Amino acid sequence: MPAITQVVKEVGLTPKDLDRIVVAQGPGSYTGLRIGVTTAKTLAYTLKKELVGISSLKTVAANCVGIEGMIVPIFDARRNNVYTGGYEYINGTLETVLYDRHISLDSWLEKLAEFPNVYFVGSDVENFRNQIEEALPTAEICDIPNWQIPNGATLSELGRLATPEKNIHQFLPDYLKRVEAEENWLKEHTPEVENYVEKI
Repeated sequence: MPAITQVVKEVGLTPKDLDRIVVAQGPGSYTGLRIGVTTAKTLAYTLKKELVGISSLKTVAANCVGIEGMIVPIFDARRNNVYTGGYEYINGTLETVLYDRHISLDSWLEKLAEFPNVYFVGSDVENFRNQIEEALPTAEICDIPNWQIPNGATLSELGRLATPEKNIHQFLPDYLKRVEAEENWLKEHTPEVENYVEKI
C-alpha cells in the first residue's frame, strides 16, 4: 500500500481519479497472489471502481510485440513441471491459443511440437534450455532481459482492454495448482464446499 500511495502521488492523481484496478491474477507465488488480489479487491470495492484480473503468463507473453507464431511463457513449478500457456498475436491483438495450465515439461514440449513457430519467454526458461532445444530444435528462446518478467505498463494495457469482473467478492487468484500441504490434507479430508479455503 505505501508503494501504491507513492506512485499515485508522484503522477499527480488521487485514488478517485482511477478508472479501474488491474491485478495479475496468477499463476505465481501463493502468498504474493493472495496479497495482490486482496489489495486489488479492497481498492476496487472501497473506491467503487472496476476490477480486472489478467493472467500473469499472458502479461509476460504480451511483452513480445512483433513475434510471429506461438509465444510460450514459462514459470518453473518445480519437479520438472511448469506453469505455462500459449499465446499469439492475431491482427495486433494477443490471443490465448492454449489455456494456462500446470503441466510436466515433457508433456508440454510434446504438445508444442504440433506448432511450427514457438517462442519461449520468461526468466525461468533458462532452467529448461537443454530440454527445450533437444525436443524443439527450431524453437526460439527469448534473450531480451526486459521481456522476461511481468511489466506493469503491459499489465495495465491488457487490463484496459479486458472485461471487468461482474462480482468483486467472488474474484479469486488463479493458482492453477494446489499447494503441497493442501494436496496432502485433501487425501484425508472431504471439504463441504468447493472453495473451502476461501469460505473459512
